[in-house]
Amino acid sequence: MPTNALVDGLVLRDCDENDIPAITAIYSHHVLNGFGTFEIVPPGEAEMKIRRRVMSTNRYPYIVAEFERKVVGFAYVNSYRQRPAYSKTVEDSIYIRDGLQGQGIGQRLLSRLLAETAGAGFRQVVAVIGDSENHASIRLHEKLGFQHAGTLKTVGWKNGRWLDTVLMQLPLGDGASTPL
Repeated sequence: MPTNALVDGLVLRDCDENDIPAITAIYSHHVLNGFGTFEIVPPGEAEMKIRRRVMSTNRYPYIVAEFERKVVGFAYVNSYRQRPAYSKTVEDSIYIRDGLQGQGIGQRLLSRLLAETAGAGFRQVVAVIGDSENHASIRLHEKLGFQHAGTLKTVGWKNGRWLDTVLMQLPLGDGASTPL
């Protein structure tokens, strides 16, 4: 991980509702300008509060990275699928403020998120990465032990082009080696 003042000064903590305006702004930028999410219209603060409350109610880890008391990134896990058989599998999401990517924030956030997710008893984490050209996200997940599970070709249409979805997976704790 790079050593720099930004990464050295990061504070990682649980997300709270006061973080929602900053999270909404970060996510909105990615919705409008990127391919990491397949949302087309950025959700507003009210919707982002609802999403956070649902994750909190279901005890899914949701953390933010702060630098000089400003949110510079966030990461969370949420349900992978709704059916009970998937209850120990989650999907991760991670977003960094525009202009701050590539400085180690994502690695710090995802490392902490994975530790909290394992501690919460989840057994598998699935990364559903929008756009097979999203090399930074793919490399980040590889660096933290995720394995490629497949690519779904041209499953999303955004900003005038077809996009792939890259699936990656990481077992946590006992993974699939022991029954629940």
